[in-house]
Amino acid sequence: MNNPSIELSVIIPVTEERYDDVTYLFHEYKRGISETGMSYEIIYVLDGAFPGIREALQGLREKGEKLMIIQLAKHFGATAALNVGFEHSKGDIILTLPAYQQTEADEIPRLVAALKEYDMVFARRWPRADSFINRVQAGLFNWLLRHVSDLPIHDAGSNVKAFRRQVINEVHIYGDQHPFLPVLAHQRGFKVREINVAQAKTDVFRRVYSPGTYVRHLLDVLAIIFLVKFTKKTLRFFGLLGTAGFSVGFLITLYIVGERLFGDVALANRPALLLSSLLMILGIQILAIGLIGEIIIFTHAKELKEYTIAQIIN
Repeated sequence: MNNPSIELSVIIPVTEERYDDVTYLFHEYKRGISETGMSYEIIYVLDGAFPGIREALQGLREKGEKLMIIQLAKHFGATAALNVGFEHSKGDIILTLPAYQQTEADEIPRLVAALKEYDMVFARRWPRADSFINRVQAGLFNWLLRHVSDLPIHDAGSNVKAFRRQVINEVHIYGDQHPFLPVLAHQRGFKVREINVAQAKTDVFRRVYSPGTYVRHLLDVLAIIFLVKFTKKTLRFFGLLGTAGFSVGFLITLYIVGERLFGDVALANRPALLLSSLLMILGIQILAIGLIGEIIIFTHAKELKEYTIAQIIN
């Protein structure tokens, strides 16, 4: 869908009710985008029914502002909204911005200009002016991600990202993977860089989520660990788990049998024997899952691509 007349596609997903003033933020973003000197398009993707925001955006269109509004039938999540924006965008460079201001608009040209050296750049709000609890939450989350990948990431919660279209052509995100796009792009061999930018003054508010949200985030991190490290090495992942479970069960069983043979201790009414047997069976099942995964990957190995070619000189 590339259009030579449009160089920069700006995608703004709207996924929550809590947002800054739509008209003010649009003009702030437009000011920063215009300073890039590129021809651009602005695409708003409404992830569900947001009548107030839609009315404000339509009001901007009636005043002559050029922007595209895409409304989804219901709430599908930020990743789905971004994918819809990617599909309908036309520029070779894509800039994603949140519907509330995380960084100062003056930083947009610097982020886009950095793509001369990198395939993808994402903003790190620095110095952070958040509350203590926000910094602790973000610090733990970013610490986990840094140990998943060798990408030095300090602000995975930032939704301000600029990247070349090739990145999204090669890296497909789904579920709730949008915060991990830099990690996945880096894993595929793209040149990714985190850049310090000024945090917006309106971005300072306390964020406390439900326990279920923290559990989902932890599961998302575990999924990324698997995708980054074990996508084509499933036996290593399941093999480690299966071997550990089988080994613990085997050692417990060996100890119990030793007590029976040399200590004259009866095997009846020994819950530990049941537990050890279950661990051994579970370990074998997990190993079998890993082997099945290896067979599937081997069968489709030619269709899987885990690298990106930066340049071919002929």
